[in-house]
Amino acid sequence: MIMHVITNFTASAGAETMLARLLHNSTDERIIVVSLMGISERNRRLADNPRVVYVSLEAASLAALTGAVLRLSRLIKKERPDVILCWMYHAMIAGTVAARIARHGAPVFWNVRQSLDDPASLTRSSRLAIAMARLLSNLPSGIIYNSARALDLHREYGYANRNAIVIPNGFELPRLPPSPSKAAVRRIGIVGRFHPQKDHATFFKAAASVIQTHPQAVFSAAGNGVSRDNPAVVELMAQAGLPVHAVDLRGEITDMAKFYQDIDLLVLSSRTEGFPNVIAEAMSYGKPIVTTDVGDAAAVAGNAGIAVPARDPEALAIAIRRILDLPAAEYARYARNARQRVENEYAITAITEKYAEFLMH
Repeated sequence: MIMHVITNFTASAGAETMLARLLHNSTDERIIVVSLMGISERNRRLADNPRVVYVSLEAASLAALTGAVLRLSRLIKKERPDVILCWMYHAMIAGTVAARIARHGAPVFWNVRQSLDDPASLTRSSRLAIAMARLLSNLPSGIIYNSARALDLHREYGYANRNAIVIPNGFELPRLPPSPSKAAVRRIGIVGRFHPQKDHATFFKAAASVIQTHPQAVFSAAGNGVSRDNPAVVELMAQAGLPVHAVDLRGEITDMAKFYQDIDLLVLSSRTEGFPNVIAEAMSYGKPIVTTDVGDAAAVAGNAGIAVPARDPEALAIAIRRILDLPAAEYARYARNARQRVENEYAITAITEKYAEFLMH
């Protein structure tokens, strides 16, 4: 029996989505998911596995974390899992300490979902947890990183565990229409919560530049907080010189399949990433990519996209224009490359097997 410990299973970011996909594809008889904060119906539905037992420790603050660790240690002692996999920094610390308190001999593994390209873009709580986890990094039986860049940067930072592996995120392959190419490439999408890490300011500045030369371009942005009722978003658009109607601000949406189907190009403007889920998700729908060169984003996009330096709006704009100006046959080649890379490298069935092999070895 495996126990997953995750910081917050109410979130809908990359780590939570990847865990839900693993749960959905798991054949284990019994699985326990422990969230330090909470469990969302969205993630339960994504997992869609009746063999999963969910436990929420409701630790909504750092002050509540001590009590959560003690409750987790009692749960470990009671359930006696065969292996414990801890997702993200706060859960890595909590799971490691709780297992020691419980004196349970099951191996504890860490799952690092973040690169360290730009630590300043992370919250103070995350930076503190990263530093604390470094002090404990020799204790787990092994560490899974979701990108080679994350592994390299954490080792440089001082994460000492030598039993480390890179296992990328895995994806279901949607059914595509007969031809994924578009006669006119014009709709550009971005997906990501409103957070300094995602650097929407750079995206908005790039969009403003693109509109000057390509007035037919249409921009659509989805993600928690990316909505017109968020004054910070409206202010960033104004600073970029974007009219209020220039970007369709969608906020958090549930029908991501339709979003990916509707766009012609996905843009990632992040300052730091590990393995950005949205890139491979869009590629699975046959969409080309323009991304900043952070984490493993450029490696994931491969021959299906263009990578540019982070925090460089004009470089991002130039890359977007290159895709917009592609002849139809060349755009179709990018689209085919996108789908084929996900099929060959990131299918969820193969990724699930890699997890099982590493954890049970």
